[in-house]
Amino acid sequence: VHIILKFSTPQHSQLVFDTDGSSAAEADVFGLNGQIEHKLAFLSKHVPRETSLVLVGHSIGCYIILDMMKRNPELKILKAIMLFPTIEHMAQTPQGKVMTPLLCHMRYVAYLPLFLLSLLPEGLKASLIKLVNSVILFLFVANAMYMGGQEMKKVLERDNVTINKNLGKLIFYYGATDHWCPVQYYQDIRRDFPHGDVRLCENGFRHAFVLDSGRDVAKMVVEWISGDLRT
Repeated sequence: VHIILKFSTPQHSQLVFDTDGSSAAEADVFGLNGQIEHKLAFLSKHVPRETSLVLVGHSIGCYIILDMMKRNPELKILKAIMLFPTIEHMAQTPQGKVMTPLLCHMRYVAYLPLFLLSLLPEGLKASLIKLVNSVILFLFVANAMYMGGQEMKKVLERDNVTINKNLGKLIFYYGATDHWCPVQYYQDIRRDFPHGDVRLCENGFRHAFVLDSGRDVAKMVVEWISGDLRT
């Protein structure tokens, strides 16, 4: 069994510009569609077709997992764990309302130092090699903001069709004080899928649990899937 962890931030550095001020090409690896296709390509290339999978998603990773299930229903998924799932109306959440202008417009500020650096003579660029770490940092920030902006624009209606087709494989875990996926979303999905495994956090974990409760959440997930791993 392969356990695949999904995270929301692109893992590589490359400068991506939107010439029309909206999203870049759909095939862009640092965009939402590109990240989904990247995961599917990885499985196709490196994981034997007959391998059973347990997918663990956090935040936008849950959206990615649902879309993977939709695009490739032949994947042999035993369980998909959806931790603090941002799978609907992200821009309308309390945090989304704050972050949407920043991610969709202010992200260009992160490109400014790179643009200014590109205008310098080649000799001066070479002498500024000490700035390489700062340049890499700006690349990571710019790419993360780029994908975040796409999330605000593209994560709209919950994919009830895919959820219904895979309901027995899914475990949803919502936060009790999560400004990215409020309790109302938990109540809505419980109403729409009364037979689904939809849980509300009672442990005080926050959305960014990886910062202080990663070990506790990992133990909890292992308890959930241990039975499936023994089959």
